[in-house]
Amino acid sequence: MSGTAMKVVQLFVALSLLIVLHEFGHFFFARLFKTRVEKFYLFFDFLFPFSGLLNFALFKKKKGDTEYGIGWFPLGGYVKIAGMVDESMDKEQMALPPQPWEYRSKKAYQRLFIMLGGIIVNVILAIVLYIAVFSIYGEEYLPVANAKYGIMADSTARSMGLHHGDKVIAIDGQQVTRFEKILPSIVMDEGKVITVERDGQRVDLPVKPGIVHSIVSGTRGTFVLPRMPMVVEDVAKGKQADKMGLQVNDSIVALNGIPTVFIDQYDSVAKTLAVGQPITLSIIRNGQPMQLTGTLPEDRIVGFYKYVDPEHYFKFEEIKYGPMAAIGKGFSYTFEKFGDYVQNFKLMFTSKEIKVNESMGGIISFGKIFPAEFDMQKFLMLTAFVSVILAFMNLLPIPGLDGGYVIFLVWEMITGKQVSEKVMERATSVGLILLLALMAYANGLDILRLFK
Repeated sequence: MSGTAMKVVQLFVALSLLIVLHEFGHFFFARLFKTRVEKFYLFFDFLFPFSGLLNFALFKKKKGDTEYGIGWFPLGGYVKIAGMVDESMDKEQMALPPQPWEYRSKKAYQRLFIMLGGIIVNVILAIVLYIAVFSIYGEEYLPVANAKYGIMADSTARSMGLHHGDKVIAIDGQQVTRFEKILPSIVMDEGKVITVERDGQRVDLPVKPGIVHSIVSGTRGTFVLPRMPMVVEDVAKGKQADKMGLQVNDSIVALNGIPTVFIDQYDSVAKTLAVGQPITLSIIRNGQPMQLTGTLPEDRIVGFYKYVDPEHYFKFEEIKYGPMAAIGKGFSYTFEKFGDYVQNFKLMFTSKEIKVNESMGGIISFGKIFPAEFDMQKFLMLTAFVSVILAFMNLLPIPGLDGGYVIFLVWEMITGKQVSEKVMERATSVGLILLLALMAYANGLDILRLFK
């Protein structure tokens, strides 16, 4: 299976699971308060948001009062709760007198739980998945102090004054202990000053205007990575490197006499070579210096792979969690990720550096976060994170989303006055059209990025 296909499969499985469990949350609380659920669908059995168009299901089966099915339009899912203004826009039912088993006949707090049910399950699922990951796999991270060669800076990082080999000490005066926290501290926390150690001296570098925009736009690399030596991981049979005698685990310390101890140094020198030019690799093999000679082929491919996984070079810290510690970590990590996503969402509208059209994405963006090769730990972590995202997005106060209904219910509980069904119908219609427009915009951005 190709890497792209594997991403698609993981995305489909994760979203299908999350959609079913989200709708189960509504279903559970509806049944708890003796409210009839007429439909429980994965995907829509109509052309969302137009409930009267192309009505058919790929599969359906009725059990009791509920029809369970799989729709043809893969853009979410829904439960049709009797006596509720929702995606189905069943005006005929709403025109009849309220029945005891209907949503509209229930107390306000019961309706609130029914509407929050999906969000509650999304949060619980994230907590459970994080608990499972931390209890089974623990936690692993690279301490900044263990990245002994400092950083490898891309063009954006260098434009603000960072150098290859700098060791990041602090951001806005706060010590950075985990390498993975460097980038979020600058982008998410809007860090203003990076303090590094360079040649034994502390240097403060301001984060210049435009730097965050360059990072987020994703056009100039990855900002900083741990600086890694130039060590051969594999050699392609029959290629120039093979003919020269290069072997696995050779350390390349110079190219044509120019030092290339680190990956950034080798890449910089390699760009200057001309096709057909003689090349001399100075290497260390089993502690002994050697020189290998050859010429640069027409395709400019020397034919070897370098180690690019930091775990090959550096000691990562491992934290093991017992059952109780894993539970605590699962809760705290879930709400940490929820807070991170809220901050990320806020920055799209408040930051001068982060633009909506560069940060927002649709189904393709979701697919890209999954790895090309299946890894259970990463899959569970990403599924949990997507569950957090779905919980937040459904809390938005847009009619048609759970948060929109929650706003009306909170108003009713405060004022004691129920919002009229006519107002609910109109608000839901507007909200569903707005949601469709937002989805079209987000997915349209993804398509444009593919062409770019």
